[in-house]
Amino acid sequence: MKKVTILILFALLMTSLSSCKVRKNEIINNNEYISDNQFLLDTIVTIKIYDDTDKAIFEDLFAYIKELENILSVHIEGSDLWNLQENAGKQWTEVSLDTIKIIEKSIEISEMSQGFFDITSGPLIKLWAIDPPKGYYPTNIEIQEALALIDYKKIEIDKARNRIFLKDMGMEGNLGAIAKGYISDKVKEYLLEKGINRAIINLGGNVLVIGNKQDGSDFKIGIQDPDGERGKYLGAVNVSDKSVVSSGTYERYFVHEGKAYHHIFNPFTGFPQENRLKGVSIISDHSTEGDAFSTAVFLMGIDKGMKLVESMDGIDVIFITKDNKLYISSGISNIFELELESGYSIANP
Repeated sequence: MKKVTILILFALLMTSLSSCKVRKNEIINNNEYISDNQFLLDTIVTIKIYDDTDKAIFEDLFAYIKELENILSVHIEGSDLWNLQENAGKQWTEVSLDTIKIIEKSIEISEMSQGFFDITSGPLIKLWAIDPPKGYYPTNIEIQEALALIDYKKIEIDKARNRIFLKDMGMEGNLGAIAKGYISDKVKEYLLEKGINRAIINLGGNVLVIGNKQDGSDFKIGIQDPDGERGKYLGAVNVSDKSVVSSGTYERYFVHEGKAYHHIFNPFTGFPQENRLKGVSIISDHSTEGDAFSTAVFLMGIDKGMKLVESMDGIDVIFITKDNKLYISSGISNIFELELESGYSIANP
């Protein structure tokens, strides 16, 4: 599943997403940076570096992201996820350490979210085939057949031999709700190993901030208004060393018989989740968790989702409701700024 766009709100700090060439160093508000972008992970990936470094680093960064994509994407023939699907119900599949780690984390989050987050929802995602503006409205029989193949408890991991087994034929793992977060964290590790302590990694809206600006101030990350044009924000969070990831109903959907169907599927019903929400933003220490929990708590809803978030360290949430209310977890009440003219208001949890 793809995540929604988050606008990075610095005054005059935007770079062209259409260019794939490194821009010259720029001084914006006394903060010097270099930036580059490429089309990877089915989106525009933009990286900004605020430390002194050779711009040749971008070539290595994008090659590393492509390497991870080739391992973790179920849509790339020969990837670990592709091979797991081909071998489901038949035999064990030898995989990379990255695949072991991300699937272990996925199972952990499935347990924490009472099964609302489930990477074996691949058959359901494939069935609905949402590729805006197109999609497929399945029959009840087709939905029941897909649901029968969804069960994260049927993933077996053999760490000693670096292999994984999906127990039933037809099962399919899909890491669309966690892979960008995992890759963001790996890129952060790479940059820190190179001595780079100030950067912004933006994987098509999955934003991970390393450090803060050279002047010591936080970066300001805007939260997209689900009902507004791209770039219209309802508020912002001031963060350093944090990830900001959002999920919502408003960017990936198709219309069938006058009704919109979005891409966040309930693994228990087989349909796009219907509740009070139109968007969720997760602010977290690690983007892997931020990516996954943005989907999980959307599916869980405000009450269950807020309870889960408040029970964890290093994770906070902004729920955006259909009646333009914001429900904000306690850990970010002092760093979130509401845009007063946005038409939204902050409600009590």
